[in-house]
Amino acid sequence: MNSTWFRRFTTGAGNGPRLVCFPHAGGSATAYVQLARTLPADFDVLSVQYPGRQDRYREAPFTDLAPLVEAVAEELADVLAAEPGRPYALFGHSMGALVAYETARLLARGELPGPQRLFLSGRGAPLPGAGGHDGLYEDDDVLAEVRRLGGTDQAMLDNPEVLEMVLPALRADYGALATYRWREGEPLTAAVTVLVGDCDPMVSVQEAQTWREHTSGEFALKVFSGGHFYLVDHVGQVAAAVTEGLLAGSASS
Repeated sequence: MNSTWFRRFTTGAGNGPRLVCFPHAGGSATAYVQLARTLPADFDVLSVQYPGRQDRYREAPFTDLAPLVEAVAEELADVLAAEPGRPYALFGHSMGALVAYETARLLARGELPGPQRLFLSGRGAPLPGAGGHDGLYEDDDVLAEVRRLGGTDQAMLDNPEVLEMVLPALRADYGALATYRWREGEPLTAAVTVLVGDCDPMVSVQEAQTWREHTSGEFALKVFSGGHFYLVDHVGQVAAAVTEGLLAGSASS
């Protein structure tokens, strides 16, 4: 696999199910290092690397969600076509939940099998006519939101040199969220597992349950103690939930 879009943080691809992970706004593929290393060794865990960060820093980040989804789906389709029989799932946190969801919708229109399950974390489902975020276009507003949600090394945000490197991706991602509009279509047929922190300031447990309306398949809700980045403190439990969901889907296929 020579794609610039995916990273592996384990020693091999494994022969088990594949999990494709989508980072949060401003995040990079390394957000999933610990999860990748906690999941069973035979899983093939791929983390998406959006343009504009880390080793893709010199590439312009996407400022619109639709072309980002199209680019990811195209790259992922090539990976899936190489091993058409391997079951796979998508995991997305925060902005990544939207990107994973829209990627699954786009893949469903193609010839390749869709994901067996989506793991959607730290975000409520999109609503008709509503944007993906509350219109955070200004840098000060974006940084205030990042501080409110936590999860990022706060000292990093106070370092002008580091901030200069991460701000373009943050600005682009929040701009893409602010202009995102959900388009009505057929619900997914894949199973959906929603994960959320019980003290998340961005999405309540009740709001997380709204994803139920976006699938005709099995739906499960997993609530963890903590805020928006609850998964940092519950990697083992999140890995167990992912393993259970992925293996259940594989067994039934």
